[in-house]
Amino acid sequence: MELTLLLGALLILLLMGVPVAFALAGASLLTFIFMDIPPIVGLQRMAAGINTFALMAIPFFVFAGELMYRAGIAQRLVKVAEAMFGRAQGGLGQVTIGASMMFGAVSGSSVASVSAIGSALMPMMRERGYDGDYAVNVTVCAAVLGILIPPSHNMIIYAAAAGSGISIGDLFLAGIVPGIIAGAMLMVAAWLVAKKRGYPRGTFPGWRSLIIGLIVAIPGLMTAVIIVVGILAGVFTPTESSAVAVVYTVIIAGLVYRSMGWKEFAQAAAGAARTTAIIMFIIASAGAFGWLLALLQAPEMLAGLITAASENPIVIFLIINLILLILGTFMDMAPLIIIMTPILLPIAEKAGMDPTQFGMVLLLNLSIGLVTPPVGSVLFLGSAIGKVKVEDTVRSIWPFYLALLAALMLVTFVPFLSMGLPTLMNGN
Repeated sequence: MELTLLLGALLILLLMGVPVAFALAGASLLTFIFMDIPPIVGLQRMAAGINTFALMAIPFFVFAGELMYRAGIAQRLVKVAEAMFGRAQGGLGQVTIGASMMFGAVSGSSVASVSAIGSALMPMMRERGYDGDYAVNVTVCAAVLGILIPPSHNMIIYAAAAGSGISIGDLFLAGIVPGIIAGAMLMVAAWLVAKKRGYPRGTFPGWRSLIIGLIVAIPGLMTAVIIVVGILAGVFTPTESSAVAVVYTVIIAGLVYRSMGWKEFAQAAAGAARTTAIIMFIIASAGAFGWLLALLQAPEMLAGLITAASENPIVIFLIINLILLILGTFMDMAPLIIIMTPILLPIAEKAGMDPTQFGMVLLLNLSIGLVTPPVGSVLFLGSAIGKVKVEDTVRSIWPFYLALLAALMLVTFVPFLSMGLPTLMNGN
């Protein structure tokens, strides 16, 4: 009865349009009262949910991403991507994907990526004869690659939810190959659609322009390199690396590129504070909700249902993927990471999946949810920027969904794609 009340209240609140964080907190409070548990326990569980040292890195990573966005670094990456990929048929679609992969590597934010890259390239695509739905579909699907390509604050949330023993450095390494594979799959889908619709080819600007563009973009791209290499070399912890990223970004944007003044800095600080507050409140609410799920033995029930369906690891992994894909269409990423990791990770480990690989499967599943209705926050943002109705984009987005699903299947059933780099770097 209590579990039905908890889940039913959450579903009703979400259908009413209540923000996810408040829906989680409201459903938890109602269940606490029904179970005659003092509400103060809920506040304690919320505080415990964010009382994790690793989560201190999130405000700094968000701030670094905001600084990158405000400093106009995306435009420099667009020029590099246009020189590298623009000559293919429908080249601006390839440029969008390439630029999103590079920007995702320095910002770690799908929202920042779709805002920065989309604002620059969507109007350009429309001017050159591309359909609006294509421009939006390419942009939003490419924007989620930043969740896999390090550094990513969602990997930090996963590490905190999974508990001790999960290396953030290993997670960063594990995301590189899956992120590249997903990007390559999207490029193939973009090319096939562009060829079918007869979109124009771009022109190669020459090696000199490409090299100059790379040289100009390298200082910005070095942000991700400094963070990942610094963590792996033991120079600083993930939290320290996030602070280093902010200082480095300020230096690059203010002194090297000279593209950020005090006004842009203040806007980035305000944006980071707002985003961090939202993320932390969501994590806190999810912490109380997840504690109730554990108290009501929901993980054990779900594990029993999955193992009752099949003991074949392939079937179990497919069921896990299906559950995550469905949930990702209704809830935001952060609360699902907090809630579902303790439930599904033990099941995946028992079936033979490494926790680091499961992290990549989890993040890729939930990334797809960001561009899938009815929630699909990145999809709605991209549609708003591109001035295209969401229903028009959804009608033609299926080739890009198939590309992301193909990447998901590879990441799920080919462990080497996620585990190869961490194993190599750890010398195992």
